Amino acid sequence: MTKHTTVFIVDDDDSVRDSLCWLVESVGLKAQSYESAPTFLHAFCQIDARNRSGCLVSDIRMQGMSGLELQLQLRERGIQLPMIFITGYGDVSMAVQAMKAGAVDFFTKPVNDQALIESIQRALSQEIEVAAQRGQLEQIQARLASLTPREREVLGKVADGKLNKVIAAELNVSSKTIEAHRAKVMAKMSAHTVAELVRMVVRVE
Repeated sequence: MTKHTTVFIVDDDDSVRDSLCWLVESVGLKAQSYESAPTFLHAFCQIDARNRSGCLVSDIRMQGMSGLELQLQLRERGIQLPMIFITGYGDVSMAVQAMKAGAVDFFTKPVNDQALIESIQRALSQEIEVAAQRGQLEQIQARLASLTPREREVLGKVADGKLNKVIAAELNVSSKTIEAHRAKVMAKMSAHTVAELVRMVVRVE
């Protein structure tokens, strides 16, 4: 886990928050608790996007904004934070709804401590993997932005599987010119093979 990885805990019950914080910190993880969904949402949005690594453990039924509403608010803001819900006995249908909306897991009270910790660790591993993929995508987008309009045009045709001579004919230039553009595209995109180049194009589409 990175030094910025945090388990965010949202529950309007003081004793539950304290208990969950103690549990999380007992296995060496950093915990940060909030008494309401709006309080968490405001604080989380102030954190630099690069340091938002972690997961969220939230009660599903709270006064004011519920856990489901918090999940929706995060999604509308484009925030992909793994969520684990804790529910009362009568809230299982709400938890199922949360799972369908992308929650990682849910637990009914009383919570099994070991099972919750294992779920948190899985969520953190998932978040790190997603963050890594997001970083790779940003790198590809930056490389694409470095291409000239002509290089992007050649890239599109190469990705379509067209040969140099076909591209040359379509653009009314020589094959050597296309070879030069293609070499520059491969270098700027840090692609070693055409297959690798195509995979990059597919990822950003």
